[in-house]
Amino acid sequence: MNAPPGKPSFAALVPLRGGSKSIPGKNIKPFCGQPLCAWTLRALLDCGMISRVFVSTDSEEIAAVARSIDSRILIHPRPTHLAADNSTTEEAIYDLIDACDIPEKYLITAQATSPQTTHHDVSAAISHLAASGADSLVTCVRTRRFFWNDDATPINYDPARRPLRQRWNGTLMENGAFYISTVDRLRERSARLHGKIAVYEMDESTSIELDELSDWEALEATFRRNIAG
Repeated sequence: MNAPPGKPSFAALVPLRGGSKSIPGKNIKPFCGQPLCAWTLRALLDCGMISRVFVSTDSEEIAAVARSIDSRILIHPRPTHLAADNSTTEEAIYDLIDACDIPEKYLITAQATSPQTTHHDVSAAISHLAASGADSLVTCVRTRRFFWNDDATPINYDPARRPLRQRWNGTLMENGAFYISTVDRLRERSARLHGKIAVYEMDESTSIELDELSDWEALEATFRRNIAG
């Protein structure tokens, strides 16, 4: 987990607050035999470009689980008022930046609710960021579904010229897996996406985020089939 010398440096953050109303204890709930957060944390730890991995949490139980996953994980205690239902990810990012010495040039903020993320995804996204000369990066999936506004106006296609799905490029949609941001811009209180933004496209199967119990059951079944295969 040491960045190659002479290359831009990356730290990583996984925000893991204790409260979750939709799925109680979600971040450490067993998912295919491991705590949910273990999948994302190991993907980051296995990426050779990342020098340090932080967990920001208000829960000592979550902190203990994170420590048990790998001793290299650095725990940052998050203040309770920044771990409420209405707290934003940006607030957790700014808190880490303010409290910890972050000499790395970039911060990767990854979500435990996207366990499909692999270290190959993270490495490829870093390479794409460098090649594009961007300041920040968002992960997306390509969807070939037609979207409409509440006022019955189309968002991403012309109904008079309805495209054939197999010949249509579709629309990119954020999947919430991870974001890459410039640390200096975060210190200035920029949003996690700023300046020139690059998009890293992930497989369509990564569009599922574990926000509801039905999502959990569907994704866990898919994971188990892939492991068995």
